[in-house]
Amino acid sequence: MALYAIGDLHLSFEADKPMDVFGRAWTGYVDKLRTELSHIGPGDTTVLLGDLSWSMDLAHAREDFAFINQIPGRKIILKGNHDYWWTTASKFYKFCAEQGFSDLWILNNNCYESDGVAICGTRGWFYEEERGGAHDEKILNRELIRLESSFKAAGEREKICFLHYPPIYRGYRCQPILELLHRYGVRQCWYGHLHAESHRLAVTGEFEGVEYHMVSADYVNFSPVLVKSFENL
Repeated sequence: MALYAIGDLHLSFEADKPMDVFGRAWTGYVDKLRTELSHIGPGDTTVLLGDLSWSMDLAHAREDFAFINQIPGRKIILKGNHDYWWTTASKFYKFCAEQGFSDLWILNNNCYESDGVAICGTRGWFYEEERGGAHDEKILNRELIRLESSFKAAGEREKICFLHYPPIYRGYRCQPILELLHRYGVRQCWYGHLHAESHRLAVTGEFEGVEYHMVSADYVNFSPVLVKSFENL
């Protein structure tokens, strides 16, 4: 059994959103994803870190989620800034039941367990007080509530945090999220969102006691990254 992570699949089977504007790395990316995701086992868990489908609603995201449904094992999904299809959990689970999709779960105000490890997270948000307005501040505050709810649900278990937006990159830090990571003893934080030239802004490795990992699909060559293996537990 193993825990994997990858973000930003940007599927568009039913939407005209070509990804080649982000560079040649995206040429044939669906075939790359299909090959690499097939290596995941039926007993594994994969966290998908947002920006999964370009569709504007669930009805038009059916083919995208059919693709995601084919990933072996449990799929845990969090929201990205381009997931306009995102709705309530009850509507999403009803959609999955109607389409025959199984083992897809939403990470939002909750957490999931994988062999004693708590999978926590939320979308996150970019916010700078001198640039952001009241609207951005309101969104950030909601994201902070969701993230803390996720950490509280985990109790005393080891917490691994998954976000769509990076809480830190070169020239920017979202201090309220960083403070939550430290307050709840988080030692690993995984994120996506950054593409193409923005890759150079990514902070990876240990920083102030937290290990950061960037797993946007084009950054990891469309291959899910092993977060933790439980074979020896």
